[in-house]
Amino acid sequence: MNLLAPSAPPVPAASPHVWPVAVIGGGLTGLTTAWQLRRAGVPVVVFEAGVAPGGVIGSGREGGWLVETGPNTLFENTPDISAFLTDLGLRERRLVANPAAAKRYVVQHGAPIALPDSALKFITTPLLSIRAKLNVLGEPFRGRPPADREESVAEFVTRRLGPEFLDYIVNPFVAGVFAGDPAALSVKHAFPKLFALEHDHGSLVRGSLARRNATGAPKGSMISFPDGLAEIPRALALALGSDLRLGHAVTHVRRAGSTWQVGFVTGGVRREEAFAAVVCALPPDLLGALRFEGVPAPGALAALRQVTSPAVASVFLGFRREDVAHPLDGFGILTPAVERRRILGTLFSSTLFPGRAPAGHVALTTFVGGTRQPELAGASDRELLDPVRSELAALLGVRGEPVFTRIQRWPHAIPQYTVGFQQFKDACAAAEAGAPGLFIGGTSRDGVSLSQCITAGRRLAAAVQRAVAA
Repeated sequence: MNLLAPSAPPVPAASPHVWPVAVIGGGLTGLTTAWQLRRAGVPVVVFEAGVAPGGVIGSGREGGWLVETGPNTLFENTPDISAFLTDLGLRERRLVANPAAAKRYVVQHGAPIALPDSALKFITTPLLSIRAKLNVLGEPFRGRPPADREESVAEFVTRRLGPEFLDYIVNPFVAGVFAGDPAALSVKHAFPKLFALEHDHGSLVRGSLARRNATGAPKGSMISFPDGLAEIPRALALALGSDLRLGHAVTHVRRAGSTWQVGFVTGGVRREEAFAAVVCALPPDLLGALRFEGVPAPGALAALRQVTSPAVASVFLGFRREDVAHPLDGFGILTPAVERRRILGTLFSSTLFPGRAPAGHVALTTFVGGTRQPELAGASDRELLDPVRSELAALLGVRGEPVFTRIQRWPHAIPQYTVGFQQFKDACAAAEAGAPGLFIGGTSRDGVSLSQCITAGRRLAAAVQRAVAA
């Protein structure tokens, strides 16, 4: 089956018409998919409802400030990610996070405490009691859960490492990654590598040692670029040229014989075009709302509207260096839920990478909302800034007025891979199986980090190419 050649009406062999592949969604997954297909010689069109490529990725320079309105770092942790950056012409521009940013702080009893990064510091850290430390040392000797039980992150961590480790190590980490609740998230789907350590080796410690000995690979690097992470979608958009259609909102996808019809609205005009295949690279709320026609069980994907994606606000504040007492010698601070703070955490943006703040100033990016306080993310600027400034004063010794402020709100920020998330993955798989030529990927099933989005784009492009060659 050649997905790029329509079966009717017959086309003369001398000049066969080739339908392009439609990619719906101009976020990182969709752009990566389209770019990979273009490099393989497959014609492609990307539909993006917004006015800029990249989805939640956004970087803007204003004077001496560089503001990231979404993600702040990319984890370059696999050869595929490195190859992607090299092929895109960006690897030489990458900025590796400042070694001074290796330290991570967690708030305990109202003060930031550095997470232990060595065996000696683990022994001496005040974050965990002696009992909790002994509990962690007993991890290799604990058994597995029943095979038919799906655990939450909280259940998994409590069983293997104890409640204090959950409260002061894992809970704030989950807030930083998902802005979510470890009691609701599935360890199997939200943190599959962690789940696999126990599944494959019976212990997190034994699994970590086995993988380190087997690969000998470095842990990877947190990176960005001189003009921020938006350099990635900008480079992809430049490579795609007119094949990236911004301001084109897809309304429906319809199977019509051997082709797919994609309906969309642009400039107030409704249109429909034919394609050989359709790649859906949308977040779950948008994928669940997309109308499918002529597809078996068209309502299967509608279930994805049930996936929770809580609101998050990103508050970027610039201060004079002398107005911040903390040395800002780390990646940032995270707040455990048991501390009952009004922020999820704060990145020390100007410590992470150069060029984020003018000389003599520092940049702090604070995240608010998530599953803990989603209503706060939607509050007015004043209602948002007051608690943020109060928390920064208490935790970092910030005083005085900020000299620069930018706020970005994401009403549907990060999909929550909760217990039972397999049903949504199954819905995606069933839709693909019942409609050859339909491909689904991205945050709806492949993970929420930028590196996972790039990997998903490469997977989708490879799947389309295999179908084209069949």
